[in-house]
Amino acid sequence: MHEDGVEQRWSIGEVSRRTGITVRTLYHYDEIGLVRPQERTTSGHRRYTASDVRRLYRVRALRRFGLSLEEIAAALARSPDDLAPLRDLFTAQLAEFEVYAARAARLSEQLRGLIRQLDAAVMPDPDQFLQTLEMMSVYENYFSEEQRELLARRQAEVGEEAVTATKTEWLELVRAFKQHVEDGTPVDDPQVRELAARWQALTVPYAIDPRTDERISAATAALWRDHQDEISTRVSSQIAWLAPGDLPKIMEYVERVRQAG
Repeated sequence: MHEDGVEQRWSIGEVSRRTGITVRTLYHYDEIGLVRPQERTTSGHRRYTASDVRRLYRVRALRRFGLSLEEIAAALARSPDDLAPLRDLFTAQLAEFEVYAARAARLSEQLRGLIRQLDAAVMPDPDQFLQTLEMMSVYENYFSEEQRELLARRQAEVGEEAVTATKTEWLELVRAFKQHVEDGTPVDDPQVRELAARWQALTVPYAIDPRTDERISAATAALWRDHQDEISTRVSSQIAWLAPGDLPKIMEYVERVRQAG
């Protein structure tokens, strides 16, 4: 609240700049009724109130926990804008970040140990390198231990032969989409739509249950969004015909094909 006692308002641009949420996403939240600014200026511009900002916070926090927008809308409908739900949310977030902090502390101690050995002119053994690499795994930051265990169990159930076949088909699809990207094939072309359907079908044998699958998909999307450059470089280093910049273009193209369908 301002010093003059008038409650503060924020424009959509201000909210976007301060939160890192794109204006496009904020418009989408408004359109589906998830976070709808309660006020408009005389010229029709959106103005976010304190209550709107709190609701936006809850939406983003719940989204981070893997809930779909539909699940978030239902949760907010059941839970009023008061202290108790916010406290529960803060508590859950704190627990999540404390896990990250503990993991970072363990990694820091591991690295200090390696540095101490090097200072003493002692080369760390391979197991120490492997342990440190495991702790540094980006994978752990996006998928919970339960999700990792479920994925590993499902992969074991599917079998090594099927996993290898899935990887082979994925590479075939990547090569095919790469050619369509280079050719500028329209995203509504029947041939690329059929390829997109095959791409989507690759995940079917690894499905667990709808709720878990949705959360894993959200985690996978976040992992790709935050680390696509590293992932692309790693993948392209193993595939002669794929340049580091190809995979992001292919993924963006596939998404446009799916949206067009």
